[in-house]
Amino acid sequence: MNHFWLPAPTDLTLLPDEIHVWRINLEQPEIQLQNLAATLSSDETARAERFYFQEHRQRFIAGRGILRAILGRYLGIQPLQVQFNYQQRGKPVLADTFADSGLAFNLSHSQGLGLCAVNCTSPIGVDLEYIRPMSDIEALAKRFFLPREYEMLRSLSPNQQQEVFFRYWTCKEAYLKATGDGLSQLEQIEVSLTPTEPAKLRITEDWSLFELVPANNYVAAVAVANLGWNLKSWQY
Repeated sequence: MNHFWLPAPTDLTLLPDEIHVWRINLEQPEIQLQNLAATLSSDETARAERFYFQEHRQRFIAGRGILRAILGRYLGIQPLQVQFNYQQRGKPVLADTFADSGLAFNLSHSQGLGLCAVNCTSPIGVDLEYIRPMSDIEALAKRFFLPREYEMLRSLSPNQQQEVFFRYWTCKEAYLKATGDGLSQLEQIEVSLTPTEPAKLRITEDWSLFELVPANNYVAAVAVANLGWNLKSWQY
C-alpha cells in the first residue's frame, strides 16, 4: 500500500495499460499561487473568489492550477489552454475538443494534499481522506456500510477502527466517482478488506481497486474499470 512518489520524467508517456497518480501539495508559496492563478479560466477565478476562507481559496487555486499543468503535459498544450466540461455534481472532465486524446482523470483533495489519477479511455475515480478522529464511527458505519463491513469494523480496536473506516470510505467513494453515481449509493457497494489485507470490490463487473497511503494519516483509493493495470505514482 505504501508507494514511492517519484519525480515524473520530462518525456512523460502514458501507456494504454497505465494509471498515473499524481500527489499534489496544495500548500504553495504566494509567488507560485500567482503563477497558477494566471492559468485559470474566468469561471474558475470566480469560483476561487467565492471561498470565505483564504486558505480554501488558495488550495482551490493550487489544485486547479496544478491539475491544468498536469493535463497540459499529457496533451502537449499550455495549462491555460486546457478546457473542462462539468458533469452532474460538478465533476470536471476534459472538454469535447480533447475527446480524441482519450484522456480520463479524476481529482480528490483533503486538507493540504491532493491526488490526481490519469489514464486512457477507462472510467477512473480517486478519493483521498485525512484520517481524523471521529466519535460516532460505529453509528456512521451502521448507516453507510453493509452488514459484513459493519461487523468487521466493530471487531477492531478503536485505533484500528479509524483507519479501516476511512479505507472503506475511500474505496467506495473512488468507485462511485468513477461511475458518476452519488454518495447515496454508498451502502450498495461492498468492499472486502481487513487491517492486513488490501481491499477488493465485491461487484459483478471487472474493476481494479488500488489503495494508497500518500502521507502520514492519509488513506486513498483509485478505482478503474477493467483489470491488468500498471500503476505509477508521481510527485508534482
